[in-house]
Amino acid sequence: MGSGLWWWRQQPKATEVRLAPVRALSAEQGTSRTLLNASGYVEARRAATVSSKVTGKVMEVLVEEGMKVEAGQVLAKLDDSNIMESVLLAEAQVESARKMIDETRPNLAFAELEKKRLAGLFATKASSESDYNKAQAQAETLNATLARQQAEVNVAERQLSTWKQQLDDCIIRAPFAGVITTKDSQPGEMISPVSAGGGFTRTGICTIVDMSSLEIEVDVSESYINRVQAGQRVEATLDAYGDWRLPAKVIAIIPAADRQKATVKVRIGFEKLDPRILPDMGVKVAFLSVEGEASKTSQRQFIVPASAVQKVDGRDVVWVVTGSKVERRAVTVALAIGDEVSISAGLSAGENVVVQSSQGLADGAKVVIAEAKP
Repeated sequence: MGSGLWWWRQQPKATEVRLAPVRALSAEQGTSRTLLNASGYVEARRAATVSSKVTGKVMEVLVEEGMKVEAGQVLAKLDDSNIMESVLLAEAQVESARKMIDETRPNLAFAELEKKRLAGLFATKASSESDYNKAQAQAETLNATLARQQAEVNVAERQLSTWKQQLDDCIIRAPFAGVITTKDSQPGEMISPVSAGGGFTRTGICTIVDMSSLEIEVDVSESYINRVQAGQRVEATLDAYGDWRLPAKVIAIIPAADRQKATVKVRIGFEKLDPRILPDMGVKVAFLSVEGEASKTSQRQFIVPASAVQKVDGRDVVWVVTGSKVERRAVTVALAIGDEVSISAGLSAGENVVVQSSQGLADGAKVVIAEAKP
């Protein structure tokens, strides 16, 4: 009995492994491979630091960071007390000019009647030519006075309109719909469209970003820019969400190179936006090549995790589990697809391959499948 126990203890223990199934990839679906990797940042095509058109004292700021605003929504108000006084003065000047017209019109009407009366008397020699000329000159003078006063009314109305525009400029509105990302001013501070006051004057109320305009900008080495073209499929991965793959495509290649960095800027658009995508986030992109009709063959390919493929004696191999034993099998790797690879020879659909083991494996060794972690 003791010898039997010793023999049992000398038997090799089963290796604990984790498995992944082999999935079939239809050749009719075509395949993709990564042509080029690059990194960049999420950028907003529409973003603005909103300022005022006039220099003034901030009275109210009606927004906070993270607030959504609509186009034309009031963001802040400036002190308009001095401008309001000018508006009232301009309104009074308009009213005064109109009153002068009201005074001139009856005098002009009387002068026209007097001119007409004297013209009749002069025709019958009942009045002198001098009296008729005086009446005619008076009518023409009043006509000119009325025209001048009407012009003065127009000038006063234009001045009133100018002051009302300046009054409206004290109300700062959103130029487009978006989200407030920074709040740059507080009530009581001075704000100006240009930097002034030795650095104590603000130049912006807040920054608005149009989240629907988010895209990716990357710098591609000019040595590899020939691998990129407009409309090309791209797979993006945010640094903040490493396991999240975002489909995208190339919008445009900026037709200018950076001499210092020897790069060309490429714009990439997301196929679908998500609230988790934020401006200035770091992002890595993979420019994909689509093998369509030209790559369709009758041969089927199979997908396995990249961790299942190992290099042994310069060849790609996988460990296939059959029952309680493992078998080393040589395979032909066709393409790398993200964290997976496609196998064109050596595997069949439905088989299980080892992706992780507790120790080294040998052909024919016994294995035990590790329980999945909850």
